[in-house]
Amino acid sequence: MSSPSLARWIPALAWLRAYDRTWLRGDVLAGVTLAAYLLPAALGDASLANLPPQAGLYACLFGGLVFWIFCGSRYTAASVTSAISLVIGFSLGEITGGNSTRFGALAAGTALLVSLISFVAWLAKAGVLVHFISESVMTGFKCGVALFLASTQLPKLFGFHGAHGSFWGNTGFFFKNLDETNATSLLVGGIALALLIFGKIFLKHKPVALFVVIGGIITASTLSLEARGVKLIGAVPQGLPPLKVPVLGWRDLNELLPLALACFLLGAVETAAIGRMFAAKRGGRFDANQENLALAASNLVAGLGSGFPVSGGTSQSLVNEEGGAKTPLSTALAAVFILVVVLFFSHLLSALPQPVLAAVVLVAIAGLLNLSTLKELWRDDRSEFVVATAAFAGVLTFGLLRGVMLGALISLVQLVRVSSRPHVALLGRIPGTRRFSDRDRHEGNELIPNVMIFRPESALIYFNVDNVCEAILSRVRVEATPPKLVVLDLSAAPIVDMQSAHALASMADELTAMSIQFHAVEPRSSVRDRLRREGVDIKLGGINRFTTVADVIDHFRGE
Repeated sequence: MSSPSLARWIPALAWLRAYDRTWLRGDVLAGVTLAAYLLPAALGDASLANLPPQAGLYACLFGGLVFWIFCGSRYTAASVTSAISLVIGFSLGEITGGNSTRFGALAAGTALLVSLISFVAWLAKAGVLVHFISESVMTGFKCGVALFLASTQLPKLFGFHGAHGSFWGNTGFFFKNLDETNATSLLVGGIALALLIFGKIFLKHKPVALFVVIGGIITASTLSLEARGVKLIGAVPQGLPPLKVPVLGWRDLNELLPLALACFLLGAVETAAIGRMFAAKRGGRFDANQENLALAASNLVAGLGSGFPVSGGTSQSLVNEEGGAKTPLSTALAAVFILVVVLFFSHLLSALPQPVLAAVVLVAIAGLLNLSTLKELWRDDRSEFVVATAAFAGVLTFGLLRGVMLGALISLVQLVRVSSRPHVALLGRIPGTRRFSDRDRHEGNELIPNVMIFRPESALIYFNVDNVCEAILSRVRVEATPPKLVVLDLSAAPIVDMQSAHALASMADELTAMSIQFHAVEPRSSVRDRLRREGVDIKLGGINRFTTVADVIDHFRGE
């Protein structure tokens, strides 16, 4: 019997003990459905990463065989994803100068580095870090990724080689070379695209892509499409690769580290978003830190198995849930089904036309282009829209890897900007009570003559305390009749650091110089301790845990 601590780190030990045999049918059906969805996705994403098709199959296979053991979310499926695959392909192209002979080793090495970063994040309990990448930044980033992806796939759909540069360079190259279009390739790709769009609309989360891939293989074989100039994906080796550490030097690791960090950020954010979505939808507790351990384990095996970085995939996880999954066992069964294909049927994939694969990718990335969210941001929050647009433009202009880093930087700047200017509420008394609340939100609250009451609704830290003090002093100065008493309610400030304690004392001195009494009330115990250690509690009117806002006002009015 496993120890409780081991079960906490390996959730599968807990739910496998309580597994109900009646769940098996749902898990098997979901596993088959998920595998049918993953197979074309693996081929398409390997193409985006500029890797051979089997790299995508190996990544899904090995990552899926391990992820389910450690993940905390019941429905999350590990897979290669379009965003990470494109970051891999674009960045490795820059690192190698276009020499694709070392792509496989570098991609596998990146997966191992992602595993290491994820493991360190798990040890440091850094799961909360995923919340530092705002949704607006991810929206802009994904829109940029979608357009960049389209610029790489359209030439394949039209039957000619594309460029390998920025979005603007790829787009210009595409339009300049339209005269090289192969009519047969465009016809085959167009039919595949139409069928996939039809399935997307009317057969949501069904393995339509698998049937399109099978149809493409049959068509290519029976009609000899390669002889008509239609490019095929080429030979896919049968069987499993040996598990091995890719041959890399210290210089390679140094160059791959920023790429691995970007892949970790993308993977951790998407995996956490999926887990939160299912927790809200199905109930239960979600632990983002546990998913970091799952990412560490799955990327370790994917890297050793000649794959590339994996993470939780949104569409894949939705397919898993809607396929009837009861437990994470469904994702393990999906990996087993992929294993069967790799061992016995992978050679059949070599006849898949490139235009069909391009159509699969184009439809898959359509979900990344979330224009409705951009419209909502434009309508409801212009500052968030600017942030999303900056991330969007960053991806198109500076590339994917720099776009990820720019998005993370924008998120941090946005966080600091919001945190540096917390709301300072002017309080009024709720009629008929001894309680006080924000008068700007509740105009019926009563103002107390000759008294102004303020409540900063944030921790007071060195980078925001000056703005808080200035907000209070500004409202005092604009009063036609200056107040005789200013009360500072600290009940909503869980933290007051050293600099903030002295800043509050300086504000108290300034108010006293204006012949205005000052009194801070209702600080939490840790805040009281800080103010006393800094020796400013007397300047703030004397700090204790008994005096309330109403008590100070009663004392003032009784003088």
